[in-house]
Formats: sequence, C-alpha cells, structure tokens
Amino acid sequence: MWSARSRFLIVLLLSTAFTVDLLFNILPKLHQRSIRSQCPCEESPNRSAVPRSSSANGSGAPAESGRWSLDPTLSKLRKLFSHPFYRGQSLPRRPGDQLLEKEDAVKYCHYKAKRANKKRARTGELTGTRYSSKVYLASNWLKFHLAIDRYALYPRSDPFLDRLLEDLAVLDVSEADYTYDEKALNGRCNCKEVVKPSGVHLKLLLKFQNFGKAMFKPMKQTREEETPEDVFYFVDSQRHNAEIAAFHLDRILDFRRVPPVAGRKLNLSKEIQDLTRNEDLKATFFISPENNVCLFARCLYSCKTEYAVCGRPHLLEGSVSAFLPDLYIAQRELIKNPWSRSYTFANKEEWEINPNYCEKVKHTPPYNKGSRLLNVIDMAIFDFLTGNMDRHHFEVFTKFGKDGYIIHFDNARGFGKHSHDELSILAPLTQCCRIKKSTLLRLDILSQPDYRLSDIMRESLLHDALSPVLTEPHLLALDRRLQAILKAVQKCLQQHKDADVIKDDVGDEFDFIDFNSSVLAR
Repeated sequence: MWSARSRFLIVLLLSTAFTVDLLFNILPKLHQRSIRSQCPCEESPNRSAVPRSSSANGSGAPAESGRWSLDPTLSKLRKLFSHPFYRGQSLPRRPGDQLLEKEDAVKYCHYKAKRANKKRARTGELTGTRYSSKVYLASNWLKFHLAIDRYALYPRSDPFLDRLLEDLAVLDVSEADYTYDEKALNGRCNCKEVVKPSGVHLKLLLKFQNFGKAMFKPMKQTREEETPEDVFYFVDSQRHNAEIAAFHLDRILDFRRVPPVAGRKLNLSKEIQDLTRNEDLKATFFISPENNVCLFARCLYSCKTEYAVCGRPHLLEGSVSAFLPDLYIAQRELIKNPWSRSYTFANKEEWEINPNYCEKVKHTPPYNKGSRLLNVIDMAIFDFLTGNMDRHHFEVFTKFGKDGYIIHFDNARGFGKHSHDELSILAPLTQCCRIKKSTLLRLDILSQPDYRLSDIMRESLLHDALSPVLTEPHLLALDRRLQAILKAVQKCLQQHKDADVIKDDVGDEFDFIDFNSSVLAR
C-alpha cells in the first residue's frame, strides 16, 4: 500500500515535471505561433496549397502569398517589388549559370545520410530519427541551394524563401555543435570545410532532420545599446539583430547576396545542451548567480566565461542564418578586401592615407576588368548603410570566376551607431568614382517618398519573430546615409565630366521610368 507521504511525493513530482515542460517547451512554442498569427500577411497554414510563382527564375512580381505579399494599398514593400525596375532586369539562365546540379546535390545528400546513420549505429545511438535523404529532397534547403546562380543567392520571388525563413524560425533542432571554423581553430576539423577560421564571436551550428544547417548567433547586447565612441571597430560587439536587418536590407536593395536569416528564441538547455554530442560545448554551460543558463565559446579571443551569453532563464534570442551548400560541392574562395582596414591601433592601410589608391587597384587583376571592382563598390555601399567597418575579407563562388558576385557574409558588426555615419566605408566609391547604373537607380527609387528606405525596412522587419529588430533611430539613419551616397555620386559626376562614373549594366530598357534624383537628372 502506498503511504500518504509517497502519494504526495509522486503528485508533487508529476506536477513539477508538467510545470517545467509548460514553462520551457509548450509556452515558448505557443508564443512563437502567436507572433506569427498576429501578422495579417502571414501565409496560409496549408503551405502545400500555395501556388508557386510563375517567375521562379527571378523575374516578375512577388508571389501572391507569403510574408512579402501585402495589400498594395497599404504596403510600400509590395509597391517596391512591383516597381518596373524590380520586376524587369531578368536574365535567363544559361548552361553553367546554376551553382549546383540537382543530381550532384542529391548524390551528396545520399552519401551524408548513409555516413550519418553509420556513425549513429557505430556509437550505439538508438534514439532519434534516422536520417533520410528523401526528407532533404522535399526541403526548402534544397530549393534554396538549387536556386543559387551566377546572379544572386536566390530569385526575387519564390514561395520557398518565405518557407525557408519560417523553417529557420520554428523548425525543431536535431543537433547543436560548434561551427566548422571554430573546430578548425582547435585542429579538430577537416579544413576543406572551412573558408575562414574566426575566433571572436560565439556562434553555433544547428542541424535539422531534413539536413538543413544554420548558424546561430546569440544576443550579446540589446537593440537600444549604441556602440560607445571610444570602442575601436574590431573590438566592437557583434549584434544578432544586425545579421537579421542586413538580410532584409540586402533584399530590398535587390543585391540578394546575404544568405537568408531569421530571428529565433532558443531554449539553451533543451535545444543546445541536451542535443549536442560535443563534450567541449557541453562543458561551457554553467548556471549564473541569477540562476540563468549560460554558455561561452572556445575560440581565439573573447571566448571566456566573462564573455558568456545567458538565457532568461533558458530562452535566448539570436539570429539563425541558413548555410550555403557544403564546400565539397560548391567551392568558395576567400579574398582580402583591397580596402581592408588596419587591425591595430597605430598603423594605417595605404588606402587610408593615399587618396589616389584606387588607380593602383584599377590596374591590378582581377579589378582591372570585369565586374569585380564594381561588386566591391556595391559591398561598400551596403556596408555604409549598415555602418559595418569590419569587411576585411570577402568570399566568392569559385565556379563563377572573376565576375562572380561577392557574398555579403558576416554583418553582425553593423547597426552599432545610429548617430554616426562612417564616411570612410565609402572609400571604394569616392576614390574610384564608379557605380553600377542598376545600383544607382535602386538607390534613387529608395530615396523617393513613396519608397522611402526607412519605411520599407520598418515594414519588412515586422515579419521577423524578434520584431522590432531595429530601433527607430537606426531606421532613420538609413535615409540619411542613402542621401550621403547620392551626394558622393553627384560629386564624382562633377569631378569627372564623362560617362565613366556610371557603368551601364541595364541598357536603355528603363529609360521610360521617371527618376527624380538630382544625381540622375543631370
């Protein structure tokens, strides 16, 4: 017979287990669903019934369903993507334009599934779902990887992108680990999988059962904190919300060179500590004096317990960035930025002291021909808008050669100071006095009241689960910086009386559009 004391203890134990599950599992998921349900523009729950856009190759207006499709009478974002300049300019794919062939991606996936399941069997792991390449074939990750071509990382409009962003925000995590570059720093990683080791910011690799992979960068500071004036750029904190905002800005600018990013709150105990097989990562977890779950990274620089991140008490928000295809099937090249800054307190790089530095770059391969220099200038314009001074290297897909676009990776040091515009970031533009006509036309559109950049960014960021992503001063700073870019182009046109400043990459196809900028009305 059970004693009254035993029955009481059993009831107490079951009540405690239910309370813990309610607080740290059920309620967070209900909260995420409530955030999405409050958005009037969210796509239908029956996602399989959403028709695919007829313009999946990158042309045409945005899809009729999903986060980016709003009432045209209310939405500046919808109006922007319906603009003739955003709907046009579509380039048909030619043989070799696609980064991956589906057969190669599927074959590599079969190999990974087989290897992963063998490893689980070898280690005696019997729990969890068996990895299946069939799941990958139906995933939005595969659609994303197959959409990458020589023009952009993703097309202008395709329902898979909104679905991938939702996957990043809510899909169950199957495993957590250190990223490949952090493993490489410790000599425990196949460095063929690593382009550039880094050792400053805590970041984690999240894996999903459909073979999706993403990088999680946790919140290090609140949105309201502005970088102090006496903090040097290369010791500045990295911001998870900057990664999210950079993706939205890049898409609004129509560069489409930032991999998809979404905000998310993770349960550090259930979704990282309990799911990782990496004992080194497990060893970094501890409980703070306020009884919050914390962890830190093992890396080169600011990765000690005093730089740990902590949940409240378990939940921690961060950015989740979709991985690009593995380097085994999509090689990338790491290239030093010609306008890389000096990472010491004393020395200066040549471009910082020589105003004619660009003449040297113009005569140096591969910047002496093709679009590489213009792509660097695009990147500088993007970085100036975000305030990112930390662009020391960049990456390109090897397959697309010297004219391939630059992938806009690592944007976490943007949006640190809304009250300061770092004009030196624009050095590639101001020293070379060159800009793509397509880039200039888009900037002109975003300077007009009907398409004001701050308004469109504000609206776009509302769709993220961590909204508000940027504070109002940061949004207004975008308009101010955009005007600074247009003034820099105008100054170049005054100094150079020829057509060499604006490089025509669109032809006369859009001459019928009425552009109001003083730069273009010359």
